[in-house]
Amino acid sequence: MENLGLGIIGCGNISTSYLRLAPLFKGLEVRSVADVNMEAAQARAAEFNVNAQSVDDLLANRDLDVVINLTIPDAHFAVTKRILEAGKHAYSEKPLVLSLDQGVTLRDLAKAKGLAVGCAPDTFLGGAHQQARAALDAGRVGEITAGCAAVLNHGMEHWHPNPDFFFLPGAGPMLDLGPYYVANLINLLGPVKRVGALTSSAMTERVISNGPRNGETVPVKTPTNIHALLEFHSGATINLSTSWDVWHHKRNHFELYGTDGTLYVPDPNFFGGPVEIGGKDGSLTELAPWDHPFGVPNQEHPGRGLLANYRTAGLADMVAALQEGRDARCSLERTLHGVDVMLACLSSGETGQFVTLSTTCTRPAALSPAEARALLV
Repeated sequence: MENLGLGIIGCGNISTSYLRLAPLFKGLEVRSVADVNMEAAQARAAEFNVNAQSVDDLLANRDLDVVINLTIPDAHFAVTKRILEAGKHAYSEKPLVLSLDQGVTLRDLAKAKGLAVGCAPDTFLGGAHQQARAALDAGRVGEITAGCAAVLNHGMEHWHPNPDFFFLPGAGPMLDLGPYYVANLINLLGPVKRVGALTSSAMTERVISNGPRNGETVPVKTPTNIHALLEFHSGATINLSTSWDVWHHKRNHFELYGTDGTLYVPDPNFFGGPVEIGGKDGSLTELAPWDHPFGVPNQEHPGRGLLANYRTAGLADMVAALQEGRDARCSLERTLHGVDVMLACLSSGETGQFVTLSTTCTRPAALSPAEARALLV
């Protein structure tokens, strides 16, 4: 596979994941980074031995084929639009956009220019989630009729030094963490038909409890407690809960209830973890770890031990898809549908009405162990 030159706009914490993990994959060569803060770009460039450029110079760099957008969510649309206008393929961190109109604009622009747009999350490509997909597709638990997914904790102000944007419109637990869960639901069950939700916030402000701003308060201007009901075109109904107002709980991250059993799926925020099946006879069986390269532990995680982390897998798949002339698994179509789902949940919370989605998509192709290995160097 021919290497495509990559540029990164946005040199915050997440950029280190892309810079460290991109060398694992074929076809990816990060060549330049940029940030509105040139000192941040220069520091990251020195750390990873790449070039530091201004945003304008990076977009004009003819040595770059794909630009990765790692800016804050409120800037995602404008920066991705500039990437496409510069004639380069774009790959964005989640969420892709903050409105459907923005997503349609990017879709139309990309189509007019013959360019691709991809977006995180790509954790659903992890070994555990692909093993769950294989078990589901093999009929191990029958037809999925219902289920629940939950990401519940007490927010970001306890560890992030500048958590302000997490509590502004365009973030909150639904748009910040929900993408991992919605993307995996689409991977497993396909598109959503309609949603209904209740939303609230336990506090009007949050207190930063770490770093140089310890003790400062930040305003809460978006719901931090969202409980939604998703009806899928398949007929399945799933309860999705996202909250930063929970101190402790015992809920599983992900359960799917089928006509022949229950499928327990690990946290979609990560690539690996145990997959379990509960049978009609009351038995609970943990599936033997699959021989999938994106499930192999490779990184120490604070408080969780050694975990599998293969972020940039979605980007690698997009680059391979460009060269092979096929559909990328983390495509704009699926990402935009995911945005539609999450925005509809927030809208339903405001109006008290069910919302029928205006977008749809196909399930992404499954990623077998052999296909995953083909993406690695």
